[in-house]
Amino acid sequence: QVQLVESGGGLVQAGGSLRLSCAASGNIFRINYMGWYRQAPGKQRELVAGNSSGGIITYADSVKGRFTISRDNAKNTVYLQMNSLKPEDTAVYYCYVDEGGSGRWGQGTQVTVSS
Repeated sequence: QVQLVESGGGLVQAGGSLRLSCAASGNIFRINYMGWYRQAPGKQRELVAGNSSGGIITYADSVKGRFTISRDNAKNTVYLQMNSLKPEDTAVYYCYVDEGGSGRWGQGTQVTVSS
């Protein structure tokens, strides 16, 4: 079993920054993909940023130039640096990890951006 622990959410004013972390632990063989998704009230969960083991990085258009995803393979951890935050970034942020072909979701962390 693989466990994911997220941290770093909180309340920030518009224009501010936050850094999310998601650490995977447990019986890890190979992590193929690590990504961040978010879900705002009344909306579907959407991709924010993804990082594959092949080095392919993707971003939602709405966060390009403001958010940066990175991963530390030695620590099995993925980060999301969020700068220039906007009220519309308010959502619960979830990390997603594909380990050995099995997907896992983190518990979610709330990010609230006040105007």
